[in-house]
Amino acid sequence: MAMRKREDEVFPNAAGIDIGASSHWVAVPRHLAEAANCDPVREVGAMTADLQALAAWLVSLGVDTVAVESTGVYWIPVFEVLEQHGLKVWLVDARQLKYVPGRKSDVQDCQWLQKLMSLGLLRAAWRPSAEVCVLRAVARQRETLLREQASWVQRMQKALVQMNIQLTEVLTDVMGVTGQAIVRDIVAGERDPRQLARHRQRRVKSSQAEIAKALEGNWREEHLFVLKQSLAMYDDIGRHLVDCDARLDGLLDARALTQIDLGKLPRAGSKTRVEHDVRQRLANWAGVDLTRINGLGVTVVMKLLTEIGPDVSRFASVKHFCSWLGLCPGTKISGGKVLSSGTKR
Repeated sequence: MAMRKREDEVFPNAAGIDIGASSHWVAVPRHLAEAANCDPVREVGAMTADLQALAAWLVSLGVDTVAVESTGVYWIPVFEVLEQHGLKVWLVDARQLKYVPGRKSDVQDCQWLQKLMSLGLLRAAWRPSAEVCVLRAVARQRETLLREQASWVQRMQKALVQMNIQLTEVLTDVMGVTGQAIVRDIVAGERDPRQLARHRQRRVKSSQAEIAKALEGNWREEHLFVLKQSLAMYDDIGRHLVDCDARLDGLLDARALTQIDLGKLPRAGSKTRVEHDVRQRLANWAGVDLTRINGLGVTVVMKLLTEIGPDVSRFASVKHFCSWLGLCPGTKISGGKVLSSGTKR
């Protein structure tokens, strides 16, 4: 009976790991544990030495596949150490494990994970290659810096409005060339609206008189202090963004597979030239200029390539790829009625 039951298993030598912050619970097949005369469930620590010992133990038992629950970022060290020891690791979405029968505990979670894995009832989440993960980490850090910088711009706008400096009413971008010059002059101590309005660029639609009128306000010290601090934080993040962009450019250049001809170069130093250079690096890495597809700009292509890389062979078809992107509705039907048909966030 035991042999017949094991023949029904897709991965008879699979283990399951319930990931935690300070410790992990591991369940191995009972027949492997009995052969090694050890318990089928074990708690291990989260330190590197503990993970190395865990990987060595699994290999010694004969485990070939490990299902790991994707809990926060705690699974990443476990995943990497197990892969280094030659084990095939499946990263499993926690939503596939929410229907655990009986009382919920760490022991039962890892046993249920191991059981589902052995029967082939789980699907592995997609994880890009190691070189793509490096690019993805830098690109995500860049996005975080951009969000932080935008939040400090909002704080500057709030401080200006509290002083009744209505700069947003006459300028479309407070941190454009004209807006930055005015804000930096205010922080430096200038209070004369007419002097501040002289920073107006020719492309600004509002006249110099309109800008001067918007710059008449209450120069309260507490709001000026907040404005100064916010501008300093904006500049500091800008310096980190420069480092981040340089790092990203270097990583993209190192992964260039070919040289794609994108046509005539824009004028050096212009905004379009900077965008062209990024587009060129992405095209050299992917082997094709993806921005030629309608609806895909440089920002979207950068996001796609740094998240998944140029190799999409892991996706069986276009439909699988669209589903992974969350563009396909997850329709749930029961009794002929549609229960839900929303897409992922």
